[in-house]
Amino acid sequence: MLKKLSRILKYRLLVPILRSNVPPVETARGVAVGLVSAINPFVGIQMALVGAFWAFQKLVLPKWRFNLIAALAWTWVTNIFTVPIVYYVFLITGRLMLGRWEEFLGFDEFAKRLEDILSIGGGGVTAAWDIMVAMISLWGIPLFIGCIPWAIFSGLAGYYWTLKYQESKRRRGRSIV
Repeated sequence: MLKKLSRILKYRLLVPILRSNVPPVETARGVAVGLVSAINPFVGIQMALVGAFWAFQKLVLPKWRFNLIAALAWTWVTNIFTVPIVYYVFLITGRLMLGRWEEFLGFDEFAKRLEDILSIGGGGVTAAWDIMVAMISLWGIPLFIGCIPWAIFSGLAGYYWTLKYQESKRRRGRSIV
């Protein structure tokens, strides 16, 4: 199972970076945009957020470019397996930031409630909206506030890691995957 997961991560997240023909800074920006879009509680619309940002960027800052493929690929870091842990960290972080020390709940209870919320049907934008409303009514603002420092940190870390990685690969002149 770990070997299969490793293979998926390599071919879905690293290969778009390695095979990119765009300048390293554009790929690094793409990774940052993808991670910031992934690290938020807007269930199921992370890739749409990247698309919306890409369209907005084209209109407002046409010279500031990012690698769209890398951005879309890196939204997959939050997936069905990672969402309970990531959202729990958001909730705890948000409650700490707001000084709500007495409102902590255990991970098992949180995961059960999240599973119930994520099972809301409807499909598409309607389901995403219903899930977001259910999460707000249950956990409120702390969940959404708590994602902000993690989104900023992951975006910056992804940007610098990708930039350094691509530049070192190009300096060494190795063939890329």
